[in-house]
Amino acid sequence: MADQLRWMSTRETAERLGITLRTLYRFIDEGQIAAYKFGRVIRLKGDDVDQFIEGARIEPGALEHLYPEPKKEAR
Repeated sequence: MADQLRWMSTRETAERLGITLRTLYRFIDEGQIAAYKFGRVIRLKGDDVDQFIEGARIEPGALEHLYPEPKKEAR
């Protein structure tokens, strides 16, 4: 038996990601996450949302630019 699709609303998706609806719509418009329009309703596949989350994972060492080494004073 085939797996059943799990559709998510935009509000549900935004809450799951911890972002605003406006940010979610921007992600959709920029092609960062796939969405589907059924009439006037926009839905996202649960699996696509899960893949988006995994794709946003930060690799170790990728944030070094956020905490540069303090400058050493010359003696």
